[in-house]
Amino acid sequence: MAGFGDLLSVLMQGGLSSQGNNRAGSAMNNLGQAGGVLGQILGGSSASATGTSSGGGLLGSLLEAAGDMMANSGNSPQRHKTLTTGGLGALAGALLGGDSGSLKGALGGGGMALLASLAMQAFKNMNQQPAGAPAMGLAGNELPLGMRAPASAEEEQELETTAELVLKGMINAVKADGKIDAAEAEKLTARLKDAGLDDQDQQYFLNEMRRPLDLDGLVAAIPNEAVAAQVYAASLFAITVDTPAEREYMAQLAERSGLNADVAKQLHTAVGMA
Repeated sequence: MAGFGDLLSVLMQGGLSSQGNNRAGSAMNNLGQAGGVLGQILGGSSASATGTSSGGGLLGSLLEAAGDMMANSGNSPQRHKTLTTGGLGALAGALLGGDSGSLKGALGGGGMALLASLAMQAFKNMNQQPAGAPAMGLAGNELPLGMRAPASAEEEQELETTAELVLKGMINAVKADGKIDAAEAEKLTARLKDAGLDDQDQQYFLNEMRRPLDLDGLVAAIPNEAVAAQVYAASLFAITVDTPAEREYMAQLAERSGLNADVAKQLHTAVGMA
């Protein structure tokens, strides 16, 4: 099995919702602008990007900035190591038009990098720190997992556990309006196959799709507000949120996972749903 981060990244590329790529583009655009966490981490070099929802211009700017950082080893080497090994290139490439190869070997996958960035930005905009989680900051050792390389085997396991939980959250959200059927599940599984994921990945996805919606189990497994924000953001990539059942599901997910309502609104804005 490739890993939950890789499976998650494929599904975020429009696999579960037709809005997935557009929302990824909006998110990357917001994060890369002046004041956005990626813009700040990159020293403002991506702030002038003019990418649209397809992400073309922004993608190039982010990759160029990442390349510049790799070459400029005299300026905060630890920060460069954090970003380049933490998956900034995979984040842009996987979510904004890269092929499945861009996912392989990424720490947590591009999807986890994007979700961690969105969560950090949402809390930053509200001048808050997530309850029950380590403090977030722009220093290398304060960046959340997903935006940086795990520093230990324990952190590697934590990142993989979070990726699985976020993946389950996305799949749970798809069931909110009760419209998932066997044919749709098979179609989504074929997308995973086309992306190069193996039979074990595909079977895991099918098994999760067949399970009943379980919001109780999902929120019970969410360890802190930072992870709640990532699960919530991922769910926005998974569904359109245009039915009463989906809107109620998202409201319940935020409330019961302990996610601040204003932070949830920030996440909606970040993915272009304001």
